[in-house]
Amino acid sequence: MDGDGVSDTPKSFQGAVERVATSLLDTLRVGVVMFDTGGYVLLWSPMVEEILGWPAEHMTGRHYAGYLVHDAPSGTAPVEEGDIYTALREERYWRGILRVRHLDGRTVEVEARASLLTPSNGKPFILANIVETSRLRAVEHDLAALDALFVSSPLGIAVFDPEQRYVRVNESLARLVGKPVADILGRTLHEVLPSRMADDLAQIQKLVLDTGRPVVDTVLLGPDGHSWRSVSYGRLTGRDGRVLGISSTIMDVTERRDALEKIERARQRLKLLDDIGVTLGDLLDVRRISEELARTLVPRFADYSSVMLHGGVAHGGELPRPGHPPRTPLLQLGAEARDRGPAVEHLLRAGQAVAFDAGSVFGEVLTSAASHLMVSRDELLSAARAGDSGARVAADLDIHSLMAVPLRARGTVLGLLVLGRAGGRAPFDRDDLALAAELAGRAGISLDNARLYTRERESALMLQRSLLPQRVPSPPGVRVAYRYVPGGSATEAEAEAGGDWFDVIPLAGGRVAFVVGDVMGHGLRAAATMGRLRTAVRTLAGLDLPPGELLRRVNDLADDLAPGPDEPLMATCVYTVYDPSTRHCTLSTAGHVPPLLLTGSPAGVWDAAPVQGPVGPPLGVDDVPFESVTLTVDEGAVLVLYTDGLIEHRGEDITEGLDRLVSLLGGLPARTCLEDVCDRVLAGLDPGDESGTPGVPGTVDDVALLLARLGGLPEGSIASWVFPAETTAARRARDAVRKNLHDWGLGALADDTVLLVSELVTNSLRHAHGPIGVRMVRGSSLLVEVSDPLPAPPRERSAGVDDEGGRGIQLVARGARRWGTRHGPIGKTVWFELPIP
Repeated sequence: MDGDGVSDTPKSFQGAVERVATSLLDTLRVGVVMFDTGGYVLLWSPMVEEILGWPAEHMTGRHYAGYLVHDAPSGTAPVEEGDIYTALREERYWRGILRVRHLDGRTVEVEARASLLTPSNGKPFILANIVETSRLRAVEHDLAALDALFVSSPLGIAVFDPEQRYVRVNESLARLVGKPVADILGRTLHEVLPSRMADDLAQIQKLVLDTGRPVVDTVLLGPDGHSWRSVSYGRLTGRDGRVLGISSTIMDVTERRDALEKIERARQRLKLLDDIGVTLGDLLDVRRISEELARTLVPRFADYSSVMLHGGVAHGGELPRPGHPPRTPLLQLGAEARDRGPAVEHLLRAGQAVAFDAGSVFGEVLTSAASHLMVSRDELLSAARAGDSGARVAADLDIHSLMAVPLRARGTVLGLLVLGRAGGRAPFDRDDLALAAELAGRAGISLDNARLYTRERESALMLQRSLLPQRVPSPPGVRVAYRYVPGGSATEAEAEAGGDWFDVIPLAGGRVAFVVGDVMGHGLRAAATMGRLRTAVRTLAGLDLPPGELLRRVNDLADDLAPGPDEPLMATCVYTVYDPSTRHCTLSTAGHVPPLLLTGSPAGVWDAAPVQGPVGPPLGVDDVPFESVTLTVDEGAVLVLYTDGLIEHRGEDITEGLDRLVSLLGGLPARTCLEDVCDRVLAGLDPGDESGTPGVPGTVDDVALLLARLGGLPEGSIASWVFPAETTAARRARDAVRKNLHDWGLGALADDTVLLVSELVTNSLRHAHGPIGVRMVRGSSLLVEVSDPLPAPPRERSAGVDDEGGRGIQLVARGARRWGTRHGPIGKTVWFELPIP
């Protein structure tokens, strides 16, 4: 005992409490007290000692009334000792709330139950149980809350014992199960639910019982096969660690699942719309758009898809007019099927023409521009019996749901988008029809844009082809081969007109000009600018100007040749003049890629090298000079002119493409046909894809390629003389020309030629006062040239009746097929041509 005669709570009891897992009674802490009929304590249990703090040694033999606190909480009356004894005498039982003083001085409220007992020896005593009201009220609240939850919760709640039998359920669960509560209690899952659902739930329950891990929000199909249930399980464990069973909550989530499915379907539809937009956004070919549209929709949205268009739309023609004739066939340009087979391949064959009667379902969609939905086989069979060939096709493919949606643009129906579902897939609904209409609307705009692009592309190509040389001449001593490849892609179907061009221009004296140019851009404007530029070059070439001077004059016309008032001319060009009689080749470039010269080697193959010379700026740059370079080429050498589209790849330096071209041409047999060389160059230098990878077809620039084998004239085809400026010059010139013509077997031309030569030499004697050169070249025609040191060209004028001179140039102009003048390093040359009989 302590100083007050009070001992501590027995340590043996405290240790037992700590060692033994508590139960609900331990939680409530029920104490037992025995009194005699006078109210003196006979027995004071250890639990009472723990509740009130007073040890049994102190309380035994003491009257309990001395430890009661008689003040009661507000609103309640204090318990009187006489009332307790009265109840025990009359009813032998009493229950009530007592307030007892604790050892530490505080007041403890307990709920007591007392009974008056008489043992066999006949001496009565009072046995009382006390419980702390605070702990009792907490348990009561928990139980009340649990009861309220079972009664009022909209969730189905169930409690199972360790044998997985129902021990408690609420009405909400009974409604979800579809059975009364009485028919559920004491039964297992297999006795209450369908076997499939019971098997799934039993496995989940066993997992929770074995592991103790809860399972939350597992969604299963309900007993009716249509609704959905969310099930959660948790293991129930007592305070001593024993497994008491399982708690379960069940919720009908059919609406939630339906809402989630709608959200997911909406997301998938938006994703499909986005994917269609991305897929079709960069396409400008009607056939490709049709194919990609059909392919993207299967199997994501349908099992079968078909895109059918009017022929005019497919080929870049005019839009179909309203009220088109009945049975106008549509071209099936895009078709896709989830399951392939011979029948499907035949029915959905791309490119076939499909005609529909005006009164059929598909005919009405074409006429009314209103979508049509068929959601059952009966509708399809009914339409097929009515003579609708499209419905018969759908029936043959075992399709149970079909949509026909018009492809429209600018208020005009371009064709049909037909979609079908087969097998166990859910039929189309109105939401699907709205989505298909949106898809068809976007595809219709893309198709119309592609149609317009095709029209413009074809117009530009036609314009460009009409502006390019329709026939390339082959002057004596020269053999020519050429190629032009439109830009766009490696396929002709996607060709795009550009500004690349070439030309071969016969010049006086058997000479020939080779031209290759490149106008920046594509389309009609580039093609039209190319035509103007080519015309300007051909016109100036007739003046027999040196290449550098010709490019300078073309550059002076840049403002007139520009594509538009606010768009300056940006073009490159190389202009070359070759004289077969001297094998001199003079060229000048304006910002263009360098030409190549192929010369024979002792091994009988070509050596390829770029022509080195000054490179002028592109056409369109003001006040810049253009210089020329003159080469003397070997017999049979090949001049290669081309545009940058042949060697330029995106992502690499242009010199790499030039090196590839040189490597490709170098080493070829020198006797290779020029046509074969053109084909080999285009095949060996594939333009590559957009990333610049050689050998991969892709978007490219247009290409112009011109090859010229440069040779000389046959031996003995040229005769020339130089006469001093003496009075005998005209006579000597006549004699030399006449004799040479007879030697060539061209005596029939002697008189006319001698007359014209005499007039020109006489004119030179009169005005030039220097050496006079006469030169004749025999080729496809007879060329005669008369040169003198005077730079001023002669002028043709009308002589009067009494004038002694002034008729020489008139005679030349009238007697020759062509005539002209050109400037040389010193003086001028007057030339004329006569046809050879």
